[in-house]
Amino acid sequence: MAENIITEPEESKGLNFVEQIVADDLKKGKNGGRLNTRFPPEPNGYLHIGHAKAICMDFGVAEKFGGTCNLRFDDTNPVKEDVEYVDSIREDIHWLGFDWGDREYYASDYFPQLYDLAIRLIKEGKAYVDDQTSEEIAAQKGTPTTPGTNSPYRDRSVEENLDLFTRMNAGEFAEGSHVLRAKIDMASSNMHFRDPIMYRIIHHPHHRTGNKWHVYPMYDFAHGQSDYFEGVTHSICTLEFVPHRPLYDYFVDELADETYRPRQIEFNRLNLTYTVMSKRKLLQLVKEGLVAGWDDPRMPTISGMRRRGFTPRSIRNFIDTIGYTKYEALNSVALLEYAVREDLNKIATRAMAVIDPVKVVITNYPEGQTEMVEMDNNPENLEEGTHQMPFSREIYIERDDFMENPPKKYFRLAPDCEVRLKGAYIIKCTGVKKDADGNIEEIYCTYDPESRSGLPGSQRKVKGTLHWVDANQAVDATVRIYDRLFNVENPAAETERDFREMLNPESLKVVEGVKVEPFIAENAKQGAKFQFQRIGYFTPDYDSTPEKLVFNRTIALKDSWEKAQKK
Repeated sequence: MAENIITEPEESKGLNFVEQIVADDLKKGKNGGRLNTRFPPEPNGYLHIGHAKAICMDFGVAEKFGGTCNLRFDDTNPVKEDVEYVDSIREDIHWLGFDWGDREYYASDYFPQLYDLAIRLIKEGKAYVDDQTSEEIAAQKGTPTTPGTNSPYRDRSVEENLDLFTRMNAGEFAEGSHVLRAKIDMASSNMHFRDPIMYRIIHHPHHRTGNKWHVYPMYDFAHGQSDYFEGVTHSICTLEFVPHRPLYDYFVDELADETYRPRQIEFNRLNLTYTVMSKRKLLQLVKEGLVAGWDDPRMPTISGMRRRGFTPRSIRNFIDTIGYTKYEALNSVALLEYAVREDLNKIATRAMAVIDPVKVVITNYPEGQTEMVEMDNNPENLEEGTHQMPFSREIYIERDDFMENPPKKYFRLAPDCEVRLKGAYIIKCTGVKKDADGNIEEIYCTYDPESRSGLPGSQRKVKGTLHWVDANQAVDATVRIYDRLFNVENPAAETERDFREMLNPESLKVVEGVKVEPFIAENAKQGAKFQFQRIGYFTPDYDSTPEKLVFNRTIALKDSWEKAQKK
């Protein structure tokens, strides 16, 4: 057990209910004044933002009160586990800003102790081997209002149970042919007490123990005991484990005494609109190729959000905002997106890119001339400095920033109308060139040489300001525009529909031929955060190279989804 004695608990002001419980226990000197939490993921998939909430709680409460938090992989089902998942979980926790030091454990570390405990319970008449099928066992469990019936194998002798369980672990029996059950009470009002399964047979190599074991403990048996073996004082989990708590305590009672025992506390899980959190369904999306992998930027996985350009601080700020309660809730994904915008607004470098370019020729600008204009890197933090951007006779603007027959109060470019090119000059449209189909190929303008931003005499005001890039030095790029993966607000509530039918067909739009200013190309390093002016926040994708730039849109500048859904 780690010796992390807490002598001065923090004051209760501003604590959530879990922190208040911890503070009270520390004040009372429970467990010798120690605080040790744990984060116990199953290595059977990538972590999602719901796990991020648990990580922030488990590691955060330990940090807040000066305790420690273990990372324990719940590796009790070798069929679904993989080292890839172990590595990804480690990376996600570190990325969120937490560390477990030298306290990395595995449930498989305790397989010998758990097996010995199971043998002891058999010898004490508290466990037995059942030969029934899973369907037969389920049928005999009864219902919440009717008691279950005893297994015909419930009264086997200790000797027979020991022999069978030993042979189960030796690999003599087929999977599903036998299980080890705790002998508790088939008439209990708590369904989990109706002789729960402790062990099942699995003939699949374990990623750490190989073929050493053929019986593997169930979660309810392994979890509390693993907490005890590690010296965990507060086992914090989500609300679906409330009915499991009495069983948790029942098994812990077989080990604990008055000097130390772990305590289970439950809080509400994180549910998001337009999102599924089921790891089984997320795995299905990956295996069926409906997304590009666990780290697809549309996925609610931590790795997907990292690839999309979310920041650890934005996720933690979002979790702090929604808080921890004892009641389930459906949180709006718009609140998460707001937290991402708030953080990126402070740190993202401003630069210019044109998604759907149309060429503008400034007819009175000297041919062959290029000048450099100065751009702020971040007006929210002037210490970030400035960068130089080329300007010449030919530039690109967004195609939808021009309209031949504009409506009233249209403040972008139109015939005989003036706009300012951000950081540069005021231009006025004098004509257009069209192809045979009537599509605009080029826009012709003149510029006011006295109107350059930052120079004396440049104070003349116009109502519209456009972003742009220099046509001669712009760099080609590909942009991936991501939207919500599902087009139904609460997919989990649509129980009569296949969740795949609710996928948003517009969740990914790939745009080629985007034009970005040279500064972006020069600084498109992994993890870089850009605000493409007037468009949104972007980050280089993992497969971006200097030869082929690829950017993921992290988030739009404003939430247009909610407005669109209300129309």
